[in-house]
Amino acid sequence: MPDGVYIKWKMGKAIYCVPVPGRSITQKESKRASCCYADFTEQLAHSPVIKVSNSYWNRCGQLSKSCEEFTKKIECFYRCSPHAAHWIHPNDTAAIQAVPLCQSFCDDWYEACKDDSTCVHNWLTDWDWDESGENHCENKCVPYHEMYANGTDMCQSMWGESFKVSESSCLCLQMNKKDSIAIKYLLSKSSEESSSSSSSSSEEHACQNKLLKFEKLKQKKGEQTR
Repeated sequence: MPDGVYIKWKMGKAIYCVPVPGRSITQKESKRASCCYADFTEQLAHSPVIKVSNSYWNRCGQLSKSCEEFTKKIECFYRCSPHAAHWIHPNDTAAIQAVPLCQSFCDDWYEACKDDSTCVHNWLTDWDWDESGENHCENKCVPYHEMYANGTDMCQSMWGESFKVSESSCLCLQMNKKDSIAIKYLLSKSSEESSSSSSSSSEEHACQNKLLKFEKLKQKKGEQTR
């Protein structure tokens, strides 16, 4: 791992991961720190993205801007987010499993990519990988809306077992600032999985209240800057 701290950085609607070399991480930053290599952040910092590591994103044509932004968020979460460690795959420490995504995020992701094209259903396993480790299509390219039935299908298929669509509208991730609220209650819920459903319901209620306060504060700040 290169020296320095790597921190998530938001620009517009897209989330990137940028290096802050030459110093140690502070306790305050630890909540948003990540562990990305500089060459990875550089690959995501430009648009259009041609490839990340040896994986080409344009085998069926360049992704649209909106679809690319969602793909960057997913890549950034998997490779850089400290939150990803909460969902390490039990049989593969280099993978994640069943990260709860919000239905609204999956629907928006699907809407952003539905007219783009892909040749694989599962981006982790369905490519034909050559001797140099680069990915190639084995099947013809089709629009996302033909490859995946809807946002739920895409979220739960495109990255294998990595993600699942949550039944909750709050105890789930949206790959934005609201995730800090969801994470708090998701971890609390996880530690009490053997408890009653009423306890789980209370976590949902608390999360919804916290999210409502967040939205009101955001609205208030917006009004003050006008």
